Amino acid sequence: MGVSVVTGANRGIGLELARQLKARGAIVVAVCRKSSPELDALGVRVECDIDVTEPAAWSKLAECLAHDDIDLLVQNAGLLIADSLEDVDLDAVRAQFELNAIAPLFLTRALASRLHPGSKVALITSRMGSIADNSSGRYYGYRMSKAALNAAGVSLAHDLKPRGVAVVILHPGAVRTEMTGGQGMIETDESVRGLLQRIDQLKLETTGRFLHQNGEILPW
Repeated sequence: MGVSVVTGANRGIGLELARQLKARGAIVVAVCRKSSPELDALGVRVECDIDVTEPAAWSKLAECLAHDDIDLLVQNAGLLIADSLEDVDLDAVRAQFELNAIAPLFLTRALASRLHPGSKVALITSRMGSIADNSSGRYYGYRMSKAALNAAGVSLAHDLKPRGVAVVILHPGAVRTEMTGGQGMIETDESVRGLLQRIDQLKLETTGRFLHQNGEILPW
């Protein structure tokens, strides 16, 4: 049996993904920069001190997983910094691109040899990365970085399909987490149940779709 790898697993959606995957019987590898008491209490395998924005971390995690087959890779680590046209900050935009878009691409590439026919890759993105759905502006760094992640996800879907690996690009909903300052419409447990349902339904024939956790197909 292979492992299920979740990045950004020390809190929020990542922590709940690790919890629900473990409850389903998966062997979970929780990846984070720093663990948390809640993650430690889950009793899953924790790979900490991994900053996924650092190139050295990509090879480090690949070494940690060198003897594991990956059934599911969930690229969940993310960063949201609110901004407007008047106060958008260059360093903040760069930081969001590095974590939200660049890290998932290069980490997936680093772990590609551990994926096998039937493996699945899930990219946790945001509806705010949809250009067609942008009706309110603002959030420049976050929107741009998530749109870039969506583009990377479609390319990954094409490139990994010949290997028998399917990719899904997932919006978790408006979730009450620390990242959102506790604002949102649903709790993490409800969001993750929906995310896992979408992952369960993923097939090679449906690779590359942009989906809401409730199953809605989202516009690019």
